Amino acid sequence: MNTKMTRRSFIGAAGLAAATLAACGGSSSSGSSSSGAAGKVYWLNFKPEIDDLLQELASTYTEKTGVPVKVVTAASGSYSQTLTSEMDKSEAPTLFVIGNAAGVKEWGDYAMDLKGTAIEAEANTDAYNLYDASGKLVSQGYCYECYGIVANADLIQKAGHDIADIKDFESLKAVAEDIHKRASELGFDAFVATDMDDSSSWRVTGHLANLEYYYEEQDDGGWTECPASIKGTYMENYKNLYDLAINNSTQDPKSLATGGHDPATEFTDGKGAFFFTGSWDYTTLSEAQPNVKMLPYYCGVSGEEKAGLNCGTENCWAVNANASADDQQATIDFMVWLVSDPDASAKLVEQLGIMPFTNAAESTNGFLNDAADYTANGCYVMDWATNYQPNVDDYRAALVSALNKYNSDQSDKTWADVKTAFVDGWATQYQKANA
Repeated sequence: MNTKMTRRSFIGAAGLAAATLAACGGSSSSGSSSSGAAGKVYWLNFKPEIDDLLQELASTYTEKTGVPVKVVTAASGSYSQTLTSEMDKSEAPTLFVIGNAAGVKEWGDYAMDLKGTAIEAEANTDAYNLYDASGKLVSQGYCYECYGIVANADLIQKAGHDIADIKDFESLKAVAEDIHKRASELGFDAFVATDMDDSSSWRVTGHLANLEYYYEEQDDGGWTECPASIKGTYMENYKNLYDLAINNSTQDPKSLATGGHDPATEFTDGKGAFFFTGSWDYTTLSEAQPNVKMLPYYCGVSGEEKAGLNCGTENCWAVNANASADDQQATIDFMVWLVSDPDASAKLVEQLGIMPFTNAAESTNGFLNDAADYTANGCYVMDWATNYQPNVDDYRAALVSALNKYNSDQSDKTWADVKTAFVDGWATQYQKANA
């Protein structure tokens, strides 16, 4: 995961491996779906890395039901253009991706309302669904990622604490400061390094910043597009967790500007108990430190004992509103099969990490399972409000500069400069982006 992650456009994450357009089950004859409806499925997929699996699943479904299923995978970086081209054809996709608010504006009229459908009923949360201004369920999230504070439960126990007792900022702070105070005696510190070079600065200028945006977004009733300005209402909460990390760390805060530390290696080597990262690191971290768990961004906000992880996706299914009723039904039947059939869902989960559906196979990614457990226990999901950052590279560069000055001299003046970069910088970059 890198500094570009929150700049994903409607087509998804940049840098995915290119794939040749491919199709299978392309017969134009009608079949019968599992519900008895005649129809066919055409899925325009935007994840090249799962094309081989989707071709296999499409073929299997056709063999089982007789329903023709065609999967076409757009080459990396070409999804928007491919979708535009395919939607102009008489045999347009019946299943496609609308992954963010901008996509809802552009393509929402082409999507049927999924409220009340069988695929909506399969979902175990609506946290990853996208709605238009009228309340229409435009697209439904079918997988997601998460990030938060990864904690090594074994090291925490070795320090005389129990990870289960960390339920808010006060309890996190008590454990972290105690470990840091006894780092020489224990042989490890609280947090691993949070460098401010390009290798790691996104952990705090993108991910950690999300806690401020998320709570401010909730006060505003939810954002559906990038706001022209932000208030910085929760800057002190951001500061709480940022200060805790840099002042109870394996590295001196003054050394973070130039980078050169590898937080993942420090964590896997057992040099620190806490690490800002996400579900994409689960395999690497858990192989070295098997007893790891992801904690929410506890930062001192009221009611945060019910906080969950930062979860989000741009992998959201939409069904073509202009397709025939038979094709719509066949498409929804196929979607339900993908997320509920034990074998099909297991194969998808292996590739996607987790699927937010009641009957889908269980994920083997422990951090994603942590996210699901928080949700199942009634905790709120912290959505990726950070995706709205305007002119993201310039915005974050200014924030890095201000944080580096603060790291070298933690004063009220330097923190005021951080707040200026964080809050005023948003309005400045919004104006530049929308000039």
